[in-house]
Amino acid sequence: MQNTFHAKPESAIRRALKHPFAGFIFIGILLLSLQVLSIMGAGFVKSSMLNGFASVMVYSIVGYGFTFLLGYAGLASLGTAGFVGLGAYIAGYLIREQPQVPYLGVILAAVLVSVVLGVAVGFISLRIEGIFLAIVTLGLSEIFYQIFNNWLGFTNGSMGSSISKYPIFQLFQNPDSWLAAIDRDLFSKLAQVPFLQAIFDMKTIDARRSFYILLVLITVGLMMLTYNLGKSSTGRAMLAMKNSSSAAQAMGISLLKYRLLAFLMSTIFAGFAGAMFMSYFKFSTPTNYTIIFSLNILAAVLIGGSKNLIGTFLGCLIVFGLTPIFLQDIPFFRDNSWVINITIGSIIILIVMFYPGGLVQLGQRFKQAFRQLAAKRRLYVYGEED
Repeated sequence: MQNTFHAKPESAIRRALKHPFAGFIFIGILLLSLQVLSIMGAGFVKSSMLNGFASVMVYSIVGYGFTFLLGYAGLASLGTAGFVGLGAYIAGYLIREQPQVPYLGVILAAVLVSVVLGVAVGFISLRIEGIFLAIVTLGLSEIFYQIFNNWLGFTNGSMGSSISKYPIFQLFQNPDSWLAAIDRDLFSKLAQVPFLQAIFDMKTIDARRSFYILLVLITVGLMMLTYNLGKSSTGRAMLAMKNSSSAAQAMGISLLKYRLLAFLMSTIFAGFAGAMFMSYFKFSTPTNYTIIFSLNILAAVLIGGSKNLIGTFLGCLIVFGLTPIFLQDIPFFRDNSWVINITIGSIIILIVMFYPGGLVQLGQRFKQAFRQLAAKRRLYVYGEED
């Protein structure tokens, strides 16, 4: 008599956990829980830790854009720092010098200027590629750095650019804000609404907490958007171009279109991340946007896996977040800061040497080992199936 095996119906929770967005949402919940614990007075969640995670989120946004270049299109760029800095300085200048401009207009300006320059670099990529493209973008990054360091009227040079208030949440405290300038009667009526009044009168610490929550939502949302774009026909065309440009052209894929699109997406994310950096930290200096920053973004994407978004976030956590979140409060590392750089460098070397696929490959190894152990346990407990 032949035994028939009926698999148990998969539970709704298991199906939800298998959804591609489950990991993104889980990261968002963890990040939000830190802010909630901080508000509740948890002593181990310090402001430096939250600021560290905020920087990781901003740099992860840059990394998501960089995955289009490196992971999908196979293009190497070392000019990322320049586009991030451009977004930050444009946002800082408009918020500080042009308070009548709505915050959405500030973001659009930061992104559009970055896009124009990104498209120009995309045209350059049609003539050169590989290490030569990396060298050209390295030169572009140095040009940006010199502009940031010497255009005093725009960036305030080496002294750095700063803003005094958090955009959005404290925007209406300025009497010259765009809404008050358009209709002061409407502004006065809105200010009487309890919920809006709480926003208008928001203290600095509350504004920072609110902006942190907004940053979490933006980060998770962009992870979902990037994932969908990568799985779309656009992502598949970029992968075909990466694997073989000749074969891609033979299939009717336009190299001009998709190389420009790769640089376009990368610069949009970089310019937007720069605006978010200035909006949250309210201060930026040219030293934030040197070649070291571009190399760190490249390292973070390689560590995480060039097409894996959760891996990119974890890579940014290692490269940018290890020091401010975990190590700076340890006396040994605080007194010997050079050891931190050696530690991070060693982690990068080990991952690239033994797991060239990044943390994704490492995770798959653990997952495979766990499944093998589970299979051996089932075999030991239940015996072989006929």
